[in-house]
Amino acid sequence: MKSAWIILSALVAGMLLGIGIEMLSPDTGTASLPFVEPIGTLWLNALKMTIVPLVVALLITGITATADAARAGKLAGRAVATFIGANLLAGMMTLLVLPFLLRLFPLSTAAAEGLRHGLGGTADATASPGFADFLLSLIPTNPIAAAADTAILPLIVFTAIFAFAITRISPPNRAILSGLFSALGEAMLVVIGWVLALAPIGVFALGYALAVKAGVSAFGGLLHYVLMLSAIGTATIILGLLLAVLVVGIPLPRFLRAMVPTFAVALSTQSSLASLPAMLRATADLGVDPKKADVVLPLAVALFRFTSPAMNLAVVVYVAWLFGIELTPWEMAVGLAVALAAALSSVSLPGSISFVTSIAPIAIAMGVPVAPLGLLVAVETFPDIFRTLGNVIADVAATQFAADGVDDASTGETP
Repeated sequence: MKSAWIILSALVAGMLLGIGIEMLSPDTGTASLPFVEPIGTLWLNALKMTIVPLVVALLITGITATADAARAGKLAGRAVATFIGANLLAGMMTLLVLPFLLRLFPLSTAAAEGLRHGLGGTADATASPGFADFLLSLIPTNPIAAAADTAILPLIVFTAIFAFAITRISPPNRAILSGLFSALGEAMLVVIGWVLALAPIGVFALGYALAVKAGVSAFGGLLHYVLMLSAIGTATIILGLLLAVLVVGIPLPRFLRAMVPTFAVALSTQSSLASLPAMLRATADLGVDPKKADVVLPLAVALFRFTSPAMNLAVVVYVAWLFGIELTPWEMAVGLAVALAAALSSVSLPGSISFVTSIAPIAIAMGVPVAPLGLLVAVETFPDIFRTLGNVIADVAATQFAADGVDDASTGETP
């Protein structure tokens, strides 16, 4: 939380300085760009270099952990299936709702042009592949080359196949490979932690460059982005409540009363993990068997990010809209698939790290510029509130749904 506010403050300070210099002396602002902007670009490049190894490592550990959980018994298996189905629904909702919201509440032409010019990045001008080309691109002939070319979708397909293969080998060898990629993921998290420690400097430089290029309209553009992301966050929360009422069968007043303490913790910490004790109390108030809740709810906190596919896709769709990129149905399907995989690979990560590791692969797979993420991560503080609220709602509802569908004799481990 403290780090997020420091990064946001650095963005605001950089933009205010850039606007002030541009207003007082436009020539000075333009002349300073070659000296300041490379600092932000260098930081952004350092952020990008962690994406491929971190996604591969976290996806493998995420899939192996999910497979192990699903094998732990019928209760855990039903919980994992619930998590996947809910994530799919949330991602599809974004692809339907956000384009409608952007048509209904468009950004002004001047603000859009200023924000587009200031954020940097270029749209992919290549033609969208046909269905046959899309199918052929799924399987990489050379996974190493796919990683080198940042071909995210084929790389994820290979990584997923490899991860599922790990779950089928002997336990000693499975432990070796799982431990190797777990260690790789931890090492990359240390690297990205170092990079993010420099985020105030990089974001300050990027914010300054944005303000010099776009002027005051940059603030309006970023506000529009935050409002659109918050709207999708609100829609995701509503979807979670609808699933709790219509699918799980919990009366809305009863559910909200049970969740009040959890909401208080979630708002103050913006952490699902910190909200776990309050969520356990909420499931008890809703009548969930404590033995089942003790199995499913920690599993949900570890593996389930209900809002991630929805809000991560929203970031990419917004950037695509801003840069005038028309997303085809196939590109949206690819984005949804990568968003589901990215949500699995980014569980239990701090917000700033998961923002980069989850959204950058989606953007690359959909042909959307990645460069804007370096600045957008600075304003993630506000949408992250909706992420946490949506996640705790879904965690408790999924726990009730999984527990209701399994009898007490089916909760143990399978041979």
